Amino acid sequence: MAGDTAAMEPFVESFQRKVFNYTWLMCGQREDAEEVAQDTLLKVFENWEQLRNPEQVKPWVFQIARNCCLMKRRHSVFAPTNEVPIDDVALEAHEEPADERVIRQELNAELERALREIPETYRSVVLLRDAEEMSTAETAALLEISEDNVKQRLHRGRAMLRKLLGSS
Repeated sequence: MAGDTAAMEPFVESFQRKVFNYTWLMCGQREDAEEVAQDTLLKVFENWEQLRNPEQVKPWVFQIARNCCLMKRRHSVFAPTNEVPIDDVALEAHEEPADERVIRQELNAELERALREIPETYRSVVLLRDAEEMSTAETAALLEISEDNVKQRLHRGRAMLRKLLGSS
């Protein structure tokens, strides 16, 4: 990363989709999410020298993404109430039978709708732990809360999702 622009490509390829998916679900609008994802990756490269522990690059990137989402929310004219089809988020096309694809699309739309209905406090933890597969410790550090709070919010967030998905 020491000035080697070719080294940036694999990094961007590995994080671009994950950062965009996170920002879309947190921001609620494609326009905001695209801008926030781009801002996140820019800030990552601008502040690369501040990364103290290379093994912690994923939580560090998502900390930047979270901060960019919070800043964008303060200035956004968009409200995160619109439903966004999960297929619009997916950047890769999967070959599968049409009936399976329709079922998957419906399930993903329901999950996304439910995610948008739970408070951001819980949504953020659920996304980081379940979608991004971060550890409890990484999530706690990123959100600047205790590990016990992460566990509590994850439990409550999942319970809210189960209730919302069960009542659909």
